[in-house]
Amino acid sequence: MMIITRVSLHRVAHAMRRDFISTTNLPETTGQRSRSRRATPLKQRHSGVFMRGAAFIFYAGAALFAFSQTPSLIQHIRFALWADVDAYPGLTDARTISGAVYDYPIAQIKQIAPFLVSGMVYGWEFSYTPSDRARQIEEYFELTPVQEDESYLQAIRYSEPWLSENQFNCWVEFMRTPDMVRTYNRWAAINHPTVRGRGSASVAHGFDGIKQATENAVKDAVRTYFRGRIKNKPKEITGRVLIRKQPDIGIRAGNYVIQLDFFLETDKIISYQLY
Repeated sequence: MMIITRVSLHRVAHAMRRDFISTTNLPETTGQRSRSRRATPLKQRHSGVFMRGAAFIFYAGAALFAFSQTPSLIQHIRFALWADVDAYPGLTDARTISGAVYDYPIAQIKQIAPFLVSGMVYGWEFSYTPSDRARQIEEYFELTPVQEDESYLQAIRYSEPWLSENQFNCWVEFMRTPDMVRTYNRWAAINHPTVRGRGSASVAHGFDGIKQATENAVKDAVRTYFRGRIKNKPKEITGRVLIRKQPDIGIRAGNYVIQLDFFLETDKIISYQLY
């Protein structure tokens, strides 16, 4: 485990920022320029922003975490994301990444950020089949992105990296285009129900664990919503969800735990035919 002292913290952070910006082809940002005007930016970031967010989160191991710092995401999506400097022991993805000390957490952040932003901008389609013992039907759930062309995700920016304990942190930012803002407003204006789901998956699976936890959170939201509205179990439910708030992600007992708030749109509810 890497230990960083207060004496070396600013020096390490400066090198970290330089390496992070070069690996992501980022220009100097407004946030970075404003940070240079502060007396002790990293200390303020560590004791200010991070500690204020700590009241709303939990941490019990290692890996990846995101929490909300911005009340609105209609036009400017912005949330903090972090990854542990040290990989989970035995994680296959970590063995394929070599180089500078921050290569692994940067790679993790650059995998999870586009996945979450896609759920905020265009959302996901789902297909859900409830389990049915009488019919010997197993539960089935599938989640796919609404927008297959993900080139728009190249506009994601990563800014103001900092260290806290053994975690590499940064801000993930994305500006919606006018069309994207109209898409969000249509979701919010139409009478879509709002739902909340919670899911978990093992941290040993790395990024796939985050995806599985997210899928489980959507399934939990869909299942809970329709369970109280449909008397008989349907054969299939299809629809779409759009993330409406910043995701809450943490780690508990070796599992990623994610809580998400969505707009929900129902496409079809297919019933079993009676013979």
